Amino acid sequence: YDKVVEIIARQLQIDTDMIDEHTKIMEDPEPIRVVEMLMAMEDSFGITVPDEDIEELVTVSDIVEYVESNM
Repeated sequence: YDKVVEIIARQLQIDTDMIDEHTKIMEDPEPIRVVEMLMAMEDSFGITVPDEDIEELVTVSDIVEYVESNM
């Protein structure tokens, strides 16, 4: 969880205190930052996020669960 939050905060340029498990990540107004965040997740955790799975990753909790189940 902490590593995911750290990556999200860095890529979306927000403070980690602004992020909790219910934070909706895909509402970022700059889609390129979301893509960069997902690429950083792939690199950090050694996973691949296919395009068809992206729409399921709405909240931080969704991303954490996805990472854990695909590592």
